[in-house]
Amino acid sequence: MTEKGKFNLWYWVAALFGLLAIQYLVTLGQQVAPIPYSEFQRLLREGKVAEVGVSDRFIQGVLKEPLPGGQTRFATTRVEREIAEELDRYGVRYTGQIESTLVRDILSWVVPMALFVGVWFWLGRRLLGAQGGLMQIGKSKAKVYVEADTGVTFADVAGVDEAKEELREIVDFLKDPERYSRLGGRMPKGVLLVGPPGTGKTLLAKAVAGEAKVPFFSISGSEFVEMFVGVGAARVRDLFEQARARAPAIIFIDELDALGRARGIPGPYGGGHQEAEQTLNQLLTEMDGFDSRSGLIILAATNRPEILDPALLRAGRFDRQVLVDRPDKKGRVQILKVHMRKVKLAPDVDAEQVAALTPGFTGADLANLVNEAALLATRRGADAVTMQDFTNAIERIVAGLEKRNRLLNPREREIVAHHEMGHALVALSLPGVDPVHKVSIIPRGIGALGYTIQRPTEDRFLMTREELEHKMMVLLGGRAAELLVFNHLSTGAADDLQRVTDIARAMVTRYGMSERLGSVAYERDPRTFLAGPNALPFGPRERDFGEETGNAIDAEVRAIVDRMLERTLSILRERREALERGARLLLEKETLDEADLAQLVDRGPGPAAERRAAE
Repeated sequence: MTEKGKFNLWYWVAALFGLLAIQYLVTLGQQVAPIPYSEFQRLLREGKVAEVGVSDRFIQGVLKEPLPGGQTRFATTRVEREIAEELDRYGVRYTGQIESTLVRDILSWVVPMALFVGVWFWLGRRLLGAQGGLMQIGKSKAKVYVEADTGVTFADVAGVDEAKEELREIVDFLKDPERYSRLGGRMPKGVLLVGPPGTGKTLLAKAVAGEAKVPFFSISGSEFVEMFVGVGAARVRDLFEQARARAPAIIFIDELDALGRARGIPGPYGGGHQEAEQTLNQLLTEMDGFDSRSGLIILAATNRPEILDPALLRAGRFDRQVLVDRPDKKGRVQILKVHMRKVKLAPDVDAEQVAALTPGFTGADLANLVNEAALLATRRGADAVTMQDFTNAIERIVAGLEKRNRLLNPREREIVAHHEMGHALVALSLPGVDPVHKVSIIPRGIGALGYTIQRPTEDRFLMTREELEHKMMVLLGGRAAELLVFNHLSTGAADDLQRVTDIARAMVTRYGMSERLGSVAYERDPRTFLAGPNALPFGPRERDFGEETGNAIDAEVRAIVDRMLERTLSILRERREALERGARLLLEKETLDEADLAQLVDRGPGPAAERRAAE
């Protein structure tokens, strides 16, 4: 039986004895009435006593007539004859029993003290969060897995082939340390997995332990830090002691940024308080205090490497940094195939097509996509998950849930239809732009009254100035259509304008794409992370330019946006007939797919039709 089970058992036993005692006292009170000795003397003189039982100190008996409470049995304590006669002479009511103060003392002292200790003990266990109470406060809470418990190997991890190749060397070292030490080399003490959330960093760490078949100590960085100074440092020491005892082993620290924030920097990017800094210092000391040839490897994961303390990243600590990035199209296909094995698919499902519709999705996003598609198929009572279920699931994830109960008046529906057709027509009219997959005026999400989804044909990692301008023109297509048709502005383009402004500002301040301001970077990417000996902690953004330059940047950003809007208006003026026709069709059908849009564009003159004819 566990400690918790024994604790609950004692509560039950105490409660049972309490109930029995209360029942006994109540029953005794109902059968025998305790009366003062003077009352007994009066009843005796009046001849109301039927029989008595006399002992040295007590008298019990039965009355001929019941007392006001209904009892016929009584009990009293004897009083010496001389004292009784003297008290009778003065008419004093007396008894032979002095009132006990034991119960009152218990209620006034013992019970409050016990209540205070109980509340303090309960709060202590809750705040400390230690399974063993105060005696376990400095013990590590790391979960220990063996190879059978992780149940994860490299076969279960897809889409991150480069990261897996980097980590295979760690697995080989844990299996055969002598092979790597025969030439005097050593494995890195620490390996830092860096990447956006959901890319599979924790899964990779478990796969390393599963492949190497070694104990796997897993703990989150936030679990080291407690409210008491020194607790985190004690837990770090205990964790390393446990791992050394079971080496070769892997220590995995998830969310390292919660423990390893840069010290000495005020604000949200610094270490914060003394407890966190002491814990980090202890971790640095422990990493210096062991030799990697002992078979102990430290893995850590973070999605915010820019705020880590530089001491963590120097040589001899986290020597190697492995990037676990968002998968490309090939990687997404592999990840989808892993998750699709768990669901029943229809013959029309093609992982290649699904991967083409999901650029930028992480492994966690793709797992959620497969699950959403399966739920949609189950909801409509299908026998298998079809390609349409995956398309609908992508729209739910990207654009949000459908809001068909959000009723728009005819005027608003007309504005939304022209707005979305403006996006679509501009995208269909420009070269090198991702093809339009679907246009809809069905409200989705929190504020989207309609949406236009484009399907990238390939993963892009580099964009030219022309391509950025085309992207801005597609975003401005909705605003331009409203200006052209209704000659007014609405709030429907708020998100589009924000994205356009961000692109234009990045072109001016980061990419050096402005003739007026030249090839100069005026702002740093907030995600920039400098590794190695020149690593710098991430701090608040500072202005790298003066007031005059700032005014010039603002003017140039506005000029770029205005120029793109004018070019967009020019395209839609040429395609005015197609814009009107497409808006009417959209109002009628609410959703247009690629085939509908292709048929619409091919019916009239313009850049898109000319491009198709040339092809």
